[in-house]
Amino acid sequence: MTVNDVVQQLGLSIYGGEKGLGRSVTGGYVSDLLSDVMGNASEGDVWITLQTHKNVVAVASLKEVAAVVLVKGLKPDADTLAQGNEEEIPVLGSELETFDLAGRLYVLLNDDK
Repeated sequence: MTVNDVVQQLGLSIYGGEKGLGRSVTGGYVSDLLSDVMGNASEGDVWITLQTHKNVVAVASLKEVAAVVLVKGLKPDADTLAQGNEEEIPVLGSELETFDLAGRLYVLLNDDK
């Protein structure tokens, strides 16, 4: 499954990093603490967070996550978008609460198992 598949299936908004929409998605991770993501997220995860600043993209790049999804209708800062475009990491959005989005992502990723 690709990031673009996740976008389509979950009705996510694409804010930036469109060149990374073909990245493979292998799992998901939910956290708002950058240090937690740095220590525990895996390559290929879709990272769900409410953090909107550019350090999110820096951590996403370091961990090689597939995409970042902002919840609750939050919008990324301008420098976050610029960094996402530069790093080719999709910065996505949802109106859903974190719990709801994480549940839907879980079902989507485990539906074929």
